[in-house]
Amino acid sequence: MLPEINIRAYGIRVAPSAMHWRATRSSGPGGQNVNKVASKVELRVSITDIEGLQEEMLLRLRSIAGRFMTTGDELVITSTLTRDQARNLADAHSKLITLLEHAGRRPRRRRATKPSRAAKARRLTEKRHAGEKKRSRRIRSDD
Repeated sequence: MLPEINIRAYGIRVAPSAMHWRATRSSGPGGQNVNKVASKVELRVSITDIEGLQEEMLLRLRSIAGRFMTTGDELVITSTLTRDQARNLADAHSKLITLLEHAGRRPRRRRATKPSRAAKARRLTEKRHAGEKKRSRRIRSDD
């Protein structure tokens, strides 16, 4: 049984009954152990089951989640970090918490700034230097 996710700072709550997981065989190296132990964990949560998810958070979650999101608005998080099923489940659970925290966090607005006079001078000096370097590479024809 998975513990409840409760992110008080953003008012997000996911009940344990909303999270469904299953274990499958992991790919990759592991010798004969890989053929008999189902250590890969897949954690699924429907977005509609996440309580307190505001519209702007939902939009951010969809953009952040990307490949973790299915067409049916379900988050699918997998973990193959360790050979232990319980630790992989805990890892997938913590990945979900991190994802929800990022969705809850409002991004800072970018303030437009101008480059300083020294930065402009450095840029122009570097451009001049690069131009001279290219000019010196040219083959001159003596006609």
